[in-house]
Amino acid sequence: MEFLLEINVEEMPSSHVRTALDDLKERLGRELAAAKIAVSSLSAWSTCRRLILIGDFAESQAVREGLVTGPPKSAAYAPDGSPTPAALGFARSKGIDVAQLEVVTTERGEYVGFRTVQQGKPTAEILAKAVPLAITSLSFPKMMRWGTGTLKFSRPVRNILCVFGGHSVRFEIDGLISGDTTTGHKIRDPRPIRAASIEDYKSALRDALVIVDPDERRRMILDQIAALLAPLGAALYPDAGLLRKLANDVEYPFVFLGSFPEDYLTLPIEILSTAMREGLKVFSVVRDGRQLPYFLGVADTRADAKGFIRKGNERVLKARLEDARFFWNQDIKTSLKKRAPALKHVLFQEKLGSYDDKAQRLKKIAAYLAKRNEGEKIAKDLGLAAELCKTDLVTDMVREFPSLQGKVGGLYARAEGLPDTVASAIYEHYLPQSLEDESPATLAGALLSIADKLDSIIGVVGVGIQTTGSSDPFGLRRNAQGVCKIVIDRKLGFSFPRLVDKVIAVYGDRLKRPKAEILDYVRDFFVGRLKYLHERRDIRYDLIGAGLGAGLENIYHVHLRIKALDALKASPQFEPFILMTKRVNNILAGQPACALNADLLVEKEERDLYSAFGIVKENVGPLISHGDFAQAQKIVFRLQPALNVFFEKVLVMAKEAPVRKNRLALLQAIRKILLQMADYSQVVVEGEKPGAGR
Repeated sequence: MEFLLEINVEEMPSSHVRTALDDLKERLGRELAAAKIAVSSLSAWSTCRRLILIGDFAESQAVREGLVTGPPKSAAYAPDGSPTPAALGFARSKGIDVAQLEVVTTERGEYVGFRTVQQGKPTAEILAKAVPLAITSLSFPKMMRWGTGTLKFSRPVRNILCVFGGHSVRFEIDGLISGDTTTGHKIRDPRPIRAASIEDYKSALRDALVIVDPDERRRMILDQIAALLAPLGAALYPDAGLLRKLANDVEYPFVFLGSFPEDYLTLPIEILSTAMREGLKVFSVVRDGRQLPYFLGVADTRADAKGFIRKGNERVLKARLEDARFFWNQDIKTSLKKRAPALKHVLFQEKLGSYDDKAQRLKKIAAYLAKRNEGEKIAKDLGLAAELCKTDLVTDMVREFPSLQGKVGGLYARAEGLPDTVASAIYEHYLPQSLEDESPATLAGALLSIADKLDSIIGVVGVGIQTTGSSDPFGLRRNAQGVCKIVIDRKLGFSFPRLVDKVIAVYGDRLKRPKAEILDYVRDFFVGRLKYLHERRDIRYDLIGAGLGAGLENIYHVHLRIKALDALKASPQFEPFILMTKRVNNILAGQPACALNADLLVEKEERDLYSAFGIVKENVGPLISHGDFAQAQKIVFRLQPALNVFFEKVLVMAKEAPVRKNRLALLQAIRKILLQMADYSQVVVEGEKPGAGR
């Protein structure tokens, strides 16, 4: 049966809407599951004024069958099969006829008993308690009370619609009585609307200028944009975040096209688009990647017949662009080099010093990375970029538009004639800020970004600031994911532990935690981020664990190991090989390290295995060093036949100590080469049984 819930509120920020919807859906789903209500579907819609859940639930709880047991069969019936006083008394105490008793088999033996059938509660009755509990349990980044009520919410709640199976579900929250009515658009059409079904609700609100499905609002915005830009042969400057926000901030989107004076086009597009986005929440319009003197805005209305909305936005935008032009002209009068000393007065972190201190560290870290990533040719430019990359923090432009930091520095570097390598590295060094962002396009940008992010991670960790599940004030997770993404996207190969060690050394005595603690924490932290990154690629958790289990010496090689395991998991050789490696591990568990002596290999089968292993080792060594783990694993599969025969014909745990230790040494040598590719013991094989050894 259909379920519809709408919480009608005053306008909420889009971030509050997203948080509340996910939480509301999860909480109600959990309540229904606990009540044993079958849920066919449960999804969410929203506007800036409405939190909406729609679903399809069973009409009532499932019928529950039970079994009530009484005395043992031997005590309940006489030898002739007639019921004894024990059976009669049990039936009488339960209010049933003795003929309803049956013999049931339990773990304790045969007993008499009877089956019960309990009708479930109607879902509407469950919802009347579960929905208000879910609503009042919601939390927001900021909460408020209003009037004389006690309910805390993001914004005042004005109405609650709750309908199940065409009938209203009645409950009270802080004086508000739920019902089957809502209202149309708050400004344009606030008439009351009765909704008995989801389709009626959606259709009636559409007529009242409310589009409840955010995906539909996004499509409407994009369709209107396409129609307005087609005559210009232009396109929208991509801004997925702004599109998402605008779709959430309106209930009925109307897109309007505005313009601004062409003389502002002398400003870089990054500055123009930021001034538009942050100042007015409007889109830039481009053709062939170049800004045109137009913008696109989204209003919460049906039309702008007299152009008041457009003209108002044009007037405000002109003032914002005038500010941006003034900041640009003022900033470029002073070179980045001359601005750099001002960073001594800008605090990075109380215990870690100023941004000037950070810039000096970045020069050393970037130089180290350049030497190990074929960056000798750019080392000088990279050093200059590291020295200047934070200087835009003391410019007027970044003070006004903080989201431009990094980009503005790169633009100013280019404007004052610094080498392209320097300008690009500064421009890109904050990238990527999410897994959806592109990694830096240049090697200099990539290395400077890694240096910057790792400096922040190790500094914060080193002074003892903890990152918990809900608290990450310095964005360490984002930074770690950014490092991993850059390494993978750019295929960078370097020793991660040595780089961490270098950063710790550069910090000197500023870090208070012991070095070993920092190393362990950072390793575990990056293992967690690599797990998350690869889980997003729909790779099995056990394959991720196996790839990580071989160590974090080289982040790019970790990725290649996991990728190879994922590619080979469907091979008919894969699972038998995994079981064989687990058998090797079982035999070697708890055994001390042994030295291999080829002269003590007396049985033909162990000599054959030793010979096969020698060939495999010789071939896979170069492949492993170059990261070709898929090919290396295919070669290692060739050990399978020799291992099978070895285990079948040879007793590993021989009575003679020298022979036993030599055979263990051979298996240890094999395991060592396997562990360079993956920790195969973490791979789960369906239906596997505990391994055995001989």
